[in-house]
Amino acid sequence: MMAKKAKPKPSAQKKPSRRGFLIGTGLVVTGAAVVWGDDASRLWWKVPGVDKQRTDGAVDQPGAQWVAASRGNLRTADRPDDYTIDRIVIHTTEGSYDTAIRVFRDPLHAAAAHYVVRARDGHITQMARELDVAYHAGNRGYNERSIGIEHEAFAHKKGTLTEVMYRSSARLAAGICARYGIPVDREHIIGHVEVPGTDHTDPGPYWDWDHYLKLVRQEARRPTPAANPVRST
Repeated sequence: MMAKKAKPKPSAQKKPSRRGFLIGTGLVVTGAAVVWGDDASRLWWKVPGVDKQRTDGAVDQPGAQWVAASRGNLRTADRPDDYTIDRIVIHTTEGSYDTAIRVFRDPLHAAAAHYVVRARDGHITQMARELDVAYHAGNRGYNERSIGIEHEAFAHKKGTLTEVMYRSSARLAAGICARYGIPVDREHIIGHVEVPGTDHTDPGPYWDWDHYLKLVRQEARRPTPAANPVRST
């Protein structure tokens, strides 16, 4: 989510971090000028989206809980009709699950992922509909083509990635791949660190890609139940 590469970019190309708020403390850096970064810093990225009729509380992934992100942290769209969805981007929250939910509901954060997966039990919260463009990747093109999954973990802290979270995320990723015909491979399921033009390092060196993709492929062979509208609690 917000783990950064150690080597800074040249000052002429440096952008304010859009995720400088979470470092486990849950505190938000003051100053709106500081928090506006990457996609949200460019007003032309925040053009009005598609005002498509929505069902309150509906989710795309069976069993997910709906908690809406701030509308300021995403752009309404009509994917995959207006933008092809062909990537999943894996993030780590670099803070607690509760903090991630809270800041994604804050319009000043200027970022949100579609999903957040909790470490202790694999609980999935959906915060943006898959048809919408969430500001999670720090790259306009990748935001438009991808779905972002946050995991309650630290990119560079060993032992924060739990097996139950891996398995829950794998079910989620398999469902996304089935819905949009995304191949289950490392070209199409990527880390935030692999998004061009960003300075993030998540999900970090402890993320087990071989294990994760094996789990996603196993889940992809199972029948996928239809999603049902649910209400937030």
